[in-house]
Amino acid sequence: MGKSLIIVESPAKARTLQKYLGKDYTVKASVGHIRDLPVKNLGVDIEHDFAPQYVTIKGKAKVISELKTAAKDAEQIFLAPDPDREGEAIAFHIAEALKTSNKPIRRVLFHELTKKAVLTALAQAGEVDRHLFEAQQARRVLDRLVGYQISPLLWDKVRRGLSAGRVQSVAVRMICERERQIEQFVTEEYWSINTRLAGPQPPPFAAMLERINGHKIDNRKFKIADQKQAAALVEEIEKEPLSVLAVEKKQKQRRASAPFITSTMQMEANRKLRFSAKKTMAQAQRLYEGIELGKEGPVGLITYMRTDSTRISDEAIAMARDYIATAHGAPYLPAKPVRYKTGKGAQDAHEAIRPTDVNRTPASLAKLLDRDMLALYTLIWKRFVACQMAPAIYDQTSIRIAAGPAGKHELKATGSIMRFPGFMTLYVESEDDNGADDKSGGDQDSLLPDLQAGQALELLAIEPKQHFTQPPPRYTEATLVKALEENGVGRPSTYAAIISTIVEKEYVQLQQRKFSPTDLGLVVNDLLVAHFPKVIDADFTASLEKELDEIETGKIDWVQVLRDFYGPFQQNLEQAREEMKSVKHSAVPTDIPCPLCSGKLVIKWGRNGEFLACENYPDCKHTQDFSRDEKGVIHPLEREAPEESTEICDKCGKAMVYKQGRFGRFLACSGYPDCKNVRALSTGVPCPEPGCDGEIVQKVSKRGKVFYSCNRYPKCKFALWDKPVNKSCPVCESPYLLEKVGKKGVRLVCPEKSCRYAEKVEESAEEE
Repeated sequence: MGKSLIIVESPAKARTLQKYLGKDYTVKASVGHIRDLPVKNLGVDIEHDFAPQYVTIKGKAKVISELKTAAKDAEQIFLAPDPDREGEAIAFHIAEALKTSNKPIRRVLFHELTKKAVLTALAQAGEVDRHLFEAQQARRVLDRLVGYQISPLLWDKVRRGLSAGRVQSVAVRMICERERQIEQFVTEEYWSINTRLAGPQPPPFAAMLERINGHKIDNRKFKIADQKQAAALVEEIEKEPLSVLAVEKKQKQRRASAPFITSTMQMEANRKLRFSAKKTMAQAQRLYEGIELGKEGPVGLITYMRTDSTRISDEAIAMARDYIATAHGAPYLPAKPVRYKTGKGAQDAHEAIRPTDVNRTPASLAKLLDRDMLALYTLIWKRFVACQMAPAIYDQTSIRIAAGPAGKHELKATGSIMRFPGFMTLYVESEDDNGADDKSGGDQDSLLPDLQAGQALELLAIEPKQHFTQPPPRYTEATLVKALEENGVGRPSTYAAIISTIVEKEYVQLQQRKFSPTDLGLVVNDLLVAHFPKVIDADFTASLEKELDEIETGKIDWVQVLRDFYGPFQQNLEQAREEMKSVKHSAVPTDIPCPLCSGKLVIKWGRNGEFLACENYPDCKHTQDFSRDEKGVIHPLEREAPEESTEICDKCGKAMVYKQGRFGRFLACSGYPDCKNVRALSTGVPCPEPGCDGEIVQKVSKRGKVFYSCNRYPKCKFALWDKPVNKSCPVCESPYLLEKVGKKGVRLVCPEKSCRYAEKVEESAEEE
């Protein structure tokens, strides 16, 4: 019997499978997609039912050739890319490339990479799912039609290099609209009345005014509006006796959160670990594909990480229950397994995200995983075990208190006592900032005295507090993922890519873990909303997602979905080409006077965003940066005097000064604008490439990362990530050393790998 060929996406997954399956199988990796739409043109034949014009991806011809060679020697072929739409598309294109081998080709789905699961999946191998492939193809074509036809409009009207996306533009719109809500929010004052009371038995406790003349305070429709009203209420309460109206005691349960799906994993990793969605998915992919565990070799530690289902297999539940009984004891084990309902609209193709073996505890893997992988694995492991544990039980007490003349006002005190922690001994889900107004009152965990209705209370202290209503908060990665999911925009597997794209395209910025739109993002969003309101509407995008799901199940035809979309879209496109205004040449007037002439400043658009310029240009060439406050009011920024350097301009002889640009610090001639000479910062290190007379200068990549390269680029392509220092190695005589910054301080190390010379850089005493 000949060998079987298994083709997966990644080399890491290939190594794990090869270890499990041994010599009877050859495992190869396609390293992702092998075919896709062309980069330089639309690649979709609109006139012939949107036929995609696939091409071999650059660099993949060699991979295809190697797969064809391996197929010749195989008895049968198993296609095992990831079990989702993208994986099905990869499998489909590989099957097309290998069909000339005339070997049986089967599709196998690995939901977890353990030996038992792998062998079971191979035994259940089926055919490539054409409907699933067509759902991916429809999404790919839709995204191409939008991106490749709207983007050139933005190049023409705003600046080159911009892009629009069917889903990414909706995410940008959500962030822009939230920012506008914040800008337009009118803060309102309100007050609370907080007291400290004592009953016949200790302890003293806190209570807050909840009702005025029978009306419940909600701090918006009915509130204590100002200090005068607050003072009057304080006076009324101080003068009158206080008594207990009613005491309500309830025993309550808190149940554990469902096991992770893709979106909830991204949210919780962002809240608890400060991971971006992109980082979370990258670490989860590694945990799924297999990690070297010493003598065990590579082992898949979690189930497939792209899922919208909270379903758990009976085997996994039994494993968790055995662990809980042993590690925590019988009180923590519910009488029956806990089942969770999968959300409406979920595809339910995979289990929830869980450890493949619950007995591989985080503690047992601490020395084998790096810090980030261990942190995410711990989160997944705890969430899964906790979901099968008993609920927490606590007593909640609520005391209503009569106050004011004839008891016409009411105070309320609340408190709770934990009776049994249940799952909370292991894991508690974090909460998001929901922008709630600042409130004060009874602590939910405070201890209350044992009181009875009718008992008199003593007023120990009373304090009115001023508060202000708060605008809705800016999105964090966690709340943006939640909003995308709730609005049906995109799929959980695409959230990380959406967020990465809108940041990289500079439509939004992430500051203090919160998103805000850039000037560019606001301008582009306004143009797209004006001319493509339906395309970037959340409801419309969500309806398209449902149609893609229906393509996947074979309910509707993918071509018909594209026809229905493209007709109205083409009309919008033609109209936008005629009517979309050019931001490049716009000038929004302001009342700000020009400091150099009698003109007014206008807002103009440049490569790096908005700026102020004199309306009398070109007679007056004054320009100035500005900022906007939370209400959108413009504040011109004072120009700072540039820092002088010791270098001289090689074109005009004037002094060079340091300036800060989009991609970092650089040297510019002080004679600007008459002399526009600029150059990168020199390190003083000659280029070490043989025959090159250049020098190494500091540069900044498009993503903002500092690197060092020869100033003779592109003739010389020598480059480094670490800063070179003009000092030779005393051991191997390398002409330069590299500056390395670590936990032990700054060191100079030799760049030659065979030479291990290193020296510590002493800290300057001037800083003391």
